[in-house]
Amino acid sequence: MSTLVSALREQLLTFDVDKFMATVKNLIKDGFSPTEVVNALTEVLKEIGRKYENGELFLVHLVILGDMTKKVTTEVLEPLLKTDSRKREFLGRIVIGTVAGDIHDIGKTIVATMLFSAGFDVLDLGKDVPVEEFVRKAKETNADIVAMSALLTTTLPVQREVIEALKKSSLRNRVKVLVGGAPATAKWAEEIGADGYAEDPIEAIKVAKRLLGLSH
Repeated sequence: MSTLVSALREQLLTFDVDKFMATVKNLIKDGFSPTEVVNALTEVLKEIGRKYENGELFLVHLVILGDMTKKVTTEVLEPLLKTDSRKREFLGRIVIGTVAGDIHDIGKTIVATMLFSAGFDVLDLGKDVPVEEFVRKAKETNADIVAMSALLTTTLPVQREVIEALKKSSLRNRVKVLVGGAPATAKWAEEIGADGYAEDPIEAIKVAKRLLGLSH
């Protein structure tokens, strides 16, 4: 594991997506399973999270690293994980998306990628997601958490609409709700009856684990 972690850390922190992609592909060719690579990448992202919290890295770095991780995860690792005999243990299932009327995608995508790397099974619904779609997917996948992003003050109320729709569908009692986005706050989350609020990807991981009764 230490060899994997070192290799991934070194290449990820070059901020060069092509080099990072090549490294991951070579590691797979060398005999490491996709599950082993994902677990090692999770350890690297934990280190990056600590660096961010300590002020050694900034949000712009998280954006770049999140994009790099997403590209490698979706294009290389996820397809291989589906056929890997050593199945990955997931912490819980999360349905995530940017609410209807809002086409801002970057922040939500980074959060989704980081949650996946942290050990969650994540279904990213994308942007401009209708209220009904959040409910349908939460029911269809038996999700543990519904996570919503809103980057506009005009779309923020949609987060409340999703919570109300979950109540009407009798899902609210078993599904936790996590909200975020530039205009969202902890006070707003409390006001609309959400279970948690996160202002960045690292906090989203911590809150998601807390909501499911897992240690940080």
